[in-house]
Amino acid sequence: MIYNNVAAREMAEYLLEIKAVVLNASEPFTWASGIKSPIYCDNRKTLSYPKVRTFIKTTFADLINDEFSNCDVIAGVATAGIPHGVLVADVLNKPFVYVRDKPKGHGLENQIEGKLEKGQRVVVIEDLISTGGSSLKAVESLRSAGAEVLGLGAIFTYNFDKSIQAFEVAQCPFFTLSDYPTLLEIAYRLDYIKREDTEELLQWYQDPESWRK
Repeated sequence: MIYNNVAAREMAEYLLEIKAVVLNASEPFTWASGIKSPIYCDNRKTLSYPKVRTFIKTTFADLINDEFSNCDVIAGVATAGIPHGVLVADVLNKPFVYVRDKPKGHGLENQIEGKLEKGQRVVVIEDLISTGGSSLKAVESLRSAGAEVLGLGAIFTYNFDKSIQAFEVAQCPFFTLSDYPTLLEIAYRLDYIKREDTEELLQWYQDPESWRK
C-alpha cells in the first residue's frame, strides 16, 4: 500500500522527470517473462540524482519510523535494493545487511551478507515490486536465518492483485513510495500522456498477461 499520498505524487513526478519510468503504449517493452508492457521502470537511475536520492532515503526513513519503529536492522534486496537500503540505514543509524537471490557459489556461500543475529527485527528495502516473488524470496531467506521481518518498503509497485495477495499470504506488510495508478494520474496531469493513452495503460494494468495478445 501507499505510505503517503502526497509523497506518492512527488515520487511519481520525480520518476517521470528523470525518465526512470517511461510510458509507451504504442511501442511496448518486453519483460523477461515475455509479458508485453507499456511501462519501463529503472529505479537505479534515481541514484544519479541527489535530490531524488535524498527524497527516497528520507521518505523511507519516515516510513520506518512511523510503521516499524522497533526495527533493528535494514536489509536490501540484491541488487537494486542494496544502495537504497544502505542510504536508509545510514539515515537511521541502523545496521545493514543484504540478501542475494541465491547463496554465493564460493567461499562461505552466504545468501545474507553482513551481521544478522537471530531474533533481530528487520525491515526490507526493495526498488520495485512486480509480482512480489523476488521480494518475498528475500523475506523468506531472512526468516529462515532467524530474523523477524517487520515488513518491506519499495520505491514503486505496479500494484497488481497478484503481488498484493502474495504479500498477504506471506503475512508481510509492505509499503511503497508510489504506484502505477498514481503514476498515471501524474503523467496525465503533466502531459506526459494523453487521455487515449491513459485508457490503454489502464487496460494493461487490469490484465497484463493478456494485453496485446
